Amino acid sequence: MWDYPPEITKRDVGDVENPGVGWVGPPKGLARPVKIVEPDPGWPSWYAAEAARITEALGEAVIRIEHVGSTSVPGLAAKPIIDIDLQVADSDDEDGYVPLLVPRGYHLVLREPWWNGHRMLNDADGRVNLHVFPAGAPEPLRHLLFRDWLRSHPDDRELYASTKRELAGSTAEDPEAYSLAKNTVIDDIYTRIFSVPPTSHPAWPQAH
Repeated sequence: MWDYPPEITKRDVGDVENPGVGWVGPPKGLARPVKIVEPDPGWPSWYAAEAARITEALGEAVIRIEHVGSTSVPGLAAKPIIDIDLQVADSDDEDGYVPLLVPRGYHLVLREPWWNGHRMLNDADGRVNLHVFPAGAPEPLRHLLFRDWLRSHPDDRELYASTKRELAGSTAEDPEAYSLAKNTVIDDIYTRIFSVPPTSHPAWPQAH
């Protein structure tokens, strides 16, 4: 194992006894059964359109915005939901971004200040998960490491896809159980991610 900062290698994976502790609004996406679909070449364009809308609404408040999650990996089967990581100066300052996003159809559904300052907003139909973090939080970097690894490692990409299909068959009516059940394979993949030098990852910041 290479010498990665512990804040990068440590994952908080949720609490099966209290998985919805931070919900502050109805998450539309979680109301639907889990459905894994074949990769759609239109997902990157969908992300780009949403990122443009978000950036137009927030302007200079956007420090970084990235397409993450399964729809960001070409060739990976996924739920047809776009995950976006948005970094702002202070995610605790909800007044600095939530009211600006409401006219664009977004609403705050999850508040987890204890987990990297995380907030999540959904779009009007629950097809976009907008994750908001403070700039420099470790979780967005983990997301990029995972995304880039799956893009360049087809064996792990297929492992993840097959695991998701299997779990969707057994936990389709319980999206939170589905998300928690993926953690074993996700941890296995992260073990391989952290088995190579940090600087071999395209997303690794030069400052580390």
